Amino acid sequence: MDRKHALRVAIVGGGIAGTALALGLIKKGMTHVKLFEVAPAFGEIGAGVSFGANAVQAIKQLGIGEDYHEIADSTSAPWQDVWFEWRHAHDASLIGTSVAPGVGQSSVHRADFIDLLAKRLPQGIASLGRQVIGYEENNNEVSLKFSDGSSYPADVVIAADGIKSALRNPLLAAAGHSAVKPRFTGTSAFRGLVETAVLRDAYRAATLDDHLLNVPQMYLSEDAHVLTFPVKKGRLINIVAFVSDRHVEHPSWPADMPWVKAASKEQMLNSFESSGLAVKTLLQCIENPTLWALHDVEPLPTYVHGRVALIGDAAHAMLPHQGAGAGQGLEDAYFLAELLSNEAASAADVPALLAAYDEVRRERASRVQRTSWEAGELYEYKNPTVGRDSRKLKDALEQRLDWVWQHSLDDEVKKALTLC
Repeated sequence: MDRKHALRVAIVGGGIAGTALALGLIKKGMTHVKLFEVAPAFGEIGAGVSFGANAVQAIKQLGIGEDYHEIADSTSAPWQDVWFEWRHAHDASLIGTSVAPGVGQSSVHRADFIDLLAKRLPQGIASLGRQVIGYEENNNEVSLKFSDGSSYPADVVIAADGIKSALRNPLLAAAGHSAVKPRFTGTSAFRGLVETAVLRDAYRAATLDDHLLNVPQMYLSEDAHVLTFPVKKGRLINIVAFVSDRHVEHPSWPADMPWVKAASKEQMLNSFESSGLAVKTLLQCIENPTLWALHDVEPLPTYVHGRVALIGDAAHAMLPHQGAGAGQGLEDAYFLAELLSNEAASAADVPALLAAYDEVRRERASRVQRTSWEAGELYEYKNPTVGRDSRKLKDALEQRLDWVWQHSLDDEVKKALTLC
């Protein structure tokens, strides 16, 4: 039997990164792949998710590019290459435009994307309603432990179980590092989906230029910013209104309070009193906003130990200010699908393969984490050298993501294989 077919891969978590990895491994001919998800069905809370050029490339290389484009949204011509137009929130004046040639603002509803991935998994791959609580590892294999007392043996375990990962701290402890908890960043986001036709009517009634609805927008202001982009083939506009509380150095979120909860329109509008008419009209059209407490994790000292590795938000949960979090999870998925399916790899090689993953991927993902936080500071006029100066903002904003987007995944894989 081909050694790559014999490799037993267990994936914990059925979100974007975990499901994409399972699909990538299956497409590579791996026959012993199992995905465990605690929920009784696949699904994602949330609204739209934006993918940069690097993420779209990873989707293509995972073999689902055509399927993705059937459900994805993009800006209509002649603005199809625009990622965001940047504006001051108080008067909607244009600061600059970020362009991603050939991709633009590629976005999709999270639930639709998970559905796309999950439907392409063969029967028997996914095991739903299974809560992983830990693992045990010896030199030859790793055994997942479940809340019902059962276990599952594997040659490699990939933890893709999100920011609240059950396996992250056991892995860090095994590697000799301190535990890491999700941290509240002090930023919250009001979210809503509004029919584009409703917004267009509201903008025209307010004598606002409805071009602002044709192109993804980012409105900047002191301690707040608001973004818009289309989902559901342009029928809906995804609106996310961020507000940051900077009164305390180390903000906290009550332990007994959910991270996502219903909010009132009044609460949302009060948070954006200083914004101009374009932003207020957007928010006024959100009938039932939700409020999201944005958490992240600090960059980790390692993503792996032995036969266990962290990917996606379990490894590098970040703020959404660069639209790059899901993309890093997709990069992880493609990278590990290539590495674990390598024809020369056997079960004995797994620790070395994962060490190469850590060596190559962690530096990039950690940088994306750091710069995502920095982006939020920039958008809210907190960059000390830029502030609210339009010319400096334009220079800082228009090319800041080139290094994220223009990235070769295959070069990463080749580098890793030289380390194994």
